[in-house]
Amino acid sequence: MSVVTENSPLIVIPIYILMVVIGIILILKLSKDKTRKISSLRLFIQTAAVVVIFMGLILGPFNVPLFQPLGPAPRDRLIGADFFGNQFPDGISFPILACYYPNGRTITCPIWQLQAYLFPFWEHARGYNVYYSTSGLEKIGIVIAMIAVSAIILGRSVCGWLCPFGLYQDVLSRIRKSTRLRHLSFSDKTSVKLGQSRYVIIAIFILLSVIFGSYAIFGTELIPGTIPGGPYGTEAGIIGKINEPFCLVCPARPLCVLAESAVGAMKYSYISQITYGPFWIEGGYISSINISILIVVSILAFAYRRVWCRICPLGAITGFFSTFKPFNRIALTKIEKDQQKCTKCGVCKRVCPTQATAMYDKKGGDVTESRCMLCARCVEICPYEGALKMTFAGQTLAVSQDWLQKDK
Repeated sequence: MSVVTENSPLIVIPIYILMVVIGIILILKLSKDKTRKISSLRLFIQTAAVVVIFMGLILGPFNVPLFQPLGPAPRDRLIGADFFGNQFPDGISFPILACYYPNGRTITCPIWQLQAYLFPFWEHARGYNVYYSTSGLEKIGIVIAMIAVSAIILGRSVCGWLCPFGLYQDVLSRIRKSTRLRHLSFSDKTSVKLGQSRYVIIAIFILLSVIFGSYAIFGTELIPGTIPGGPYGTEAGIIGKINEPFCLVCPARPLCVLAESAVGAMKYSYISQITYGPFWIEGGYISSINISILIVVSILAFAYRRVWCRICPLGAITGFFSTFKPFNRIALTKIEKDQQKCTKCGVCKRVCPTQATAMYDKKGGDVTESRCMLCARCVEICPYEGALKMTFAGQTLAVSQDWLQKDK
């Protein structure tokens, strides 16, 4: 699907930016409900961010698609290559769940990259229709550095304000609210364990990638049938089908593929032709495994707010680089609390989509924790002037107001 021609992207981008700025100003000026103004702004920015993340949908297609069977998504325009030349052609690593396959490689999910650069592209010069001039270790270093930088600057606000899969869950929550059904909540103990499970999940899948790529990395085959071969380096035994194991269970991949196929940005006929066996209902892009997980997560997200974000391994990595020592000392985006103005009413804890509790439990100062997505819902609902605020580099972005008194 093409909205503009190849020669007009420079016109579209400033027009789009202007539209977003106007939308933000209108929301801030016209929104009457002080307890929903930030939430309305966040929903607008989330929606606008989806277009930016999948920018190829409005800037393409271009003359020579990188992989034409996928459809008109502009896979000849690799944004990462524009910045890094031949060094890093897969797109910019940004800590949001936006699948590598359909997004035109403008912004790429770092979990895909971390797995793929362990195997099959550790020392393999050719990727998926791109070419590498760096080693696997160098590519992984670049990915981690970009995650760390974005986490230090924005924290987990990328989860709360930019992630397409986060928006999907928020839409499900809004549908639930429209039916006047109350959300469910986990016990505090379960909520903590879910948060801890994120680190176990990412460790398991990275370990699997190391095992699959052991021959290329260490010169030792840990599992029979894992010696790479063929033109892509992936045609070898079991690893020919599970190169990036987390992607087989990730619910964002089938959602991205199905959504873009629905609007004509990908050729679903091509996707449905790829078959790998009984566990693959649509092939390498959509599998029975991640379709099933998407269905389960969707049902749970309807009942529990932001349920996937509580176990998301990418959120765990982002939280590590923004809320754990020593990174929390230099992190720029934070939620801060004034202990003297807090009355321990508990409303902040009740409205948190991921059941973060630090803004209630901690005495004061920086109350950002790894479960916090910096959505600022606690800030806008707190009824005490200046008790909570969201800051960037020490500057206040949003502050709680005594809206109970002001509305009288």
